[in-house]
Amino acid sequence: MKVIFAGTPEFAAVALQALHQAGFEIPLVMTQPDRPAGRGMQMHASAVKQFALQHNIPVAQPVSLRLDGKYPDIAKDAHALLHATPHDVMVVAAYGLILPRSVLDIPRLGCINIHGSLLPRWRGAAPIHRAVEAGDTETGITIMQMEEGLDTGPMLSMEKITITGSDTTGSLHDTLAAMGGRMIVDALRKLQQGELDSTPQPQEGVTYASKISKEEAALDFSEPAELIARKIRAFNPFPGAHASYAGSAIKIWHAEAADLQAGSYTRGQVLAATPQDGVLVACGSGVLKLIELQKPGGKRLPVAEFLKGFPIEAGLQFTK
Repeated sequence: MKVIFAGTPEFAAVALQALHQAGFEIPLVMTQPDRPAGRGMQMHASAVKQFALQHNIPVAQPVSLRLDGKYPDIAKDAHALLHATPHDVMVVAAYGLILPRSVLDIPRLGCINIHGSLLPRWRGAAPIHRAVEAGDTETGITIMQMEEGLDTGPMLSMEKITITGSDTTGSLHDTLAAMGGRMIVDALRKLQQGELDSTPQPQEGVTYASKISKEEAALDFSEPAELIARKIRAFNPFPGAHASYAGSAIKIWHAEAADLQAGSYTRGQVLAATPQDGVLVACGSGVLKLIELQKPGGKRLPVAEFLKGFPIEAGLQFTK
């Protein structure tokens, strides 16, 4: 079976590697254009492109696939390339471009998506982040036949995992990426044998995982401590939750709701800051215990180590 693969970040690269190792012929990889990244804002290739180049797989990087969009000539060339590349199916994972009907109809066996949630919950761009933020107790991978709607297509397979109280988006990402790679290999093998059944998504339980913005990572201590702790886990490793203290933007990588009540303190006020007790901050309801912090230009440190180089005083305030 010949598989065109479309994806961009590490989540997708894991699936591409699984398909390659399983022996599927991959005549073409599609991925997002190179982007500036890092302190020097140098151009960086996506994780998918890097893997493809290492294994001599041709790469295409159109900025759009929509013939009626802003770049019709580029989209037309991409369509021509897809038509000219012999393949049976397209596998899509965190690609970042919308596939119009004109593309979905090209592969003989259609387009199959690896989605990081238990559909129909968390359709959209950031399903792992939103599951952690919402306090979901489970998530998983859905392998789905693609159609024009946003993650609305029939389900081909699904597997679940538990979300623990210590899971971050980063830890779940790695587990789900490996799961997605294994599941897409299994799905394509069943497809080859004519044994891949589909199930329509339920009409109930639809939610949407909107794209994460950097603005969301500024913590609001008027919110409940439990919610803030979940947001910190959801925004780890990207974009990284933060709050302002004494004019410095402090990244907060790990925190938990303490079994305490803040009383009449101002929201964001530091109740205690010692190596023994940690940093306790009053919230809209409850108290947040800060466990791992990072000052500007510094390293991520456990709170006891952090306080040695960046004193925090009880009575002062963290702000958004």
